[in-house]
Amino acid sequence: MLASRRLSPNPMETRLKIPDSEKITINLGPVDLGQIDLLVQDGFYANRTDLIRSAIRNQLAAHGDALKQSIARRMLVLGLHDITKRDLEAARKAGTRLRFQVLGLVRIASDVTPALARQAIESIVVLGALHASAEVRTAIADRITNP
Repeated sequence: MLASRRLSPNPMETRLKIPDSEKITINLGPVDLGQIDLLVQDGFYANRTDLIRSAIRNQLAAHGDALKQSIARRMLVLGLHDITKRDLEAARKAGTRLRFQVLGLVRIASDVTPALARQAIESIVVLGALHASAEVRTAIADRITNP
C-alpha cells in the first residue's frame, strides 16, 4: 500500500517547515576548483556554491523528460511527505504496514515512537532527504533505502 501525500491545511505553515537545502560534499580536482574560482572572480557567479547549483539545475533540466518518466514509472510521491503518528496508528490498527516511495523530503513526526514506526512501516524509499529522530531511524534502518 502506497501512502498518500499529506499536506498541511495551511500552505504557509508547510512552506516554513521545509528546509531550503540539504548539505552535500563533493571532491573536485585542483584544476576544476581553480576554474570555478576564476569564473567567480570574473563575476559570472556570486560564489562556488552558486556555480555548482547552476550546473546541477542545468543538468536536471537537460534530463527533464527522463526524470518525469522515471518518477511516473516508479510511482514516486514528489515533494514533501509527512508521516504522522495518526497515520501509523491507523495502519497498525488496520493490521497493515505502509510503504513510502518519495522523491523529495520525508519527515517522520517527532511524536512517533521507534516501536510504532517498526510496527507500521514496511519500507521507505527516499530519493532526497529523510528527517526523523535518531531513535526512529535506528529502529527502521533495515527498511530505509536512500540510494
